[in-house]
Amino acid sequence: MVNVVRTPTEAARAQMTPLARLPVFLSLEGKRAVLAGGSEAAAWKAELLSAAGANVDVYSEAPCDELRRMTGNPPKGAIVIHPRAWTAGDFPTAAIAVGAFADDESAAAFAQGARAAGVPVNVIDKPAFCDFSFGAIVNRSPLVIGISTDGGAPVFAQAIRAKLETLLPMGFSAWAAAAVRWRNAIKASGLSFAGRRKFWQLFTAHAIRHPAGEPLQADFDRFVAEVKGEGAAHEYGSVTLVGAGPGDAELLTLRAVRALQAADVILFDDLVSREVLDFARREAKKLLVGKTGFGPSCKQEDINALMVGLAKQGKRVVRLKGGDPLIFGRAGEEIEACKAENIPVQVVPGITAAQGAAASLGLPLTDRHHARRLQYVTGHAKDGRLPEDLDWKSLADPAATTAIYMPTRTLVALVARATAEGLDPRTPALAIARATRTDQATVAAPIGELATALAKADLGGPLLVLVGKTIGDAACARGAGVRRQQA
Repeated sequence: MVNVVRTPTEAARAQMTPLARLPVFLSLEGKRAVLAGGSEAAAWKAELLSAAGANVDVYSEAPCDELRRMTGNPPKGAIVIHPRAWTAGDFPTAAIAVGAFADDESAAAFAQGARAAGVPVNVIDKPAFCDFSFGAIVNRSPLVIGISTDGGAPVFAQAIRAKLETLLPMGFSAWAAAAVRWRNAIKASGLSFAGRRKFWQLFTAHAIRHPAGEPLQADFDRFVAEVKGEGAAHEYGSVTLVGAGPGDAELLTLRAVRALQAADVILFDDLVSREVLDFARREAKKLLVGKTGFGPSCKQEDINALMVGLAKQGKRVVRLKGGDPLIFGRAGEEIEACKAENIPVQVVPGITAAQGAAASLGLPLTDRHHARRLQYVTGHAKDGRLPEDLDWKSLADPAATTAIYMPTRTLVALVARATAEGLDPRTPALAIARATRTDQATVAAPIGELATALAKADLGGPLLVLVGKTIGDAACARGAGVRRQQA
């Protein structure tokens, strides 16, 4: 067998898909806004502009009562009503213009006047005359979230806003304000870039756990002390082994997502779906260090050296692995490589292929009648051949469910040896390729016939085989043969 050696290669950055609107957060503090119209819709926009700090000049011959009341108690910036129609001379010095008009002719004239003066314009509920739009807003200022559906589904946007309102505690406002206050102090603290990153991670973790707590100077001092106490460890960066799950990006854990969004560099395997990589921040460098069964693979020692070398440069490195890094993922070798160089290393577990496959098929891996034990077995040894040191009696146990990982080339030999040791060849079995992905495919057959059925089906990999009595119902439902799932 000839192994083709592969070197780590940087993955091309995914191109952003087209945007219906560019989300921009406009600074209006102390600037002038022109608002034409006196309706209730105009009053809401006056309130919004004032809340953002703009001084709002309202031009209306018949302002509604709500507008009149607002002049006496604006949210922030002043609101002044001019009891007349707007003119072209009202636009100079304005930063923004908003109009409320019932007819298109008036809307077009207002938009043309604003644009002639170089002022961006919005006409309420008339997108044809707008340079920008107002989305639905979740306000935890200075944390602000805007939601746009390009004007197509405002009710949908409002529903999303309502959902986010329930997810984001009001206390996040105080923590976001604290971040603004503390940013300059952190820059002047003498912490390294990696140390400052660690400070903000501690800050974020604490704010999420204690959203109702008031940010105190003692919190600031504690975060700084904790970072400084770890000393050179943060100068060195760190390594996090992250389980990407079997393929479906929605099976990522929240901790895995946070690790991806904090990473400077991500070293990922071929088994990791590109949808998972979409959770990483766009600025992170992504390097393919693929290891494929019987195909081109990076040497493990090269991966270890790259991982450690990047961490020594102060990078936050995520080693992203399919499934769970602690199950047939060579995590032990990579953890030891980090420890040997005093690199901080942690592990974020993931859903392994057996769990993901079973869940996608609605299949129990254990039950109190047929399977009181679940065992994970590798289908090949380091040299690619069938391992000689498997517990064959255990594989033949009728009260166990066995998950066999990566058995593509060794299944015939494995089944022959296991049946010789007592495994009933009629035991139900199921082969799953690309578990949990949109192109997942399965072949069901008794274990003694599975290799032949697989050869005919030609599923491709990665492959997992489940064996045991709990597989029976699934196998019967599918019948001997192949079932392919498409998006």
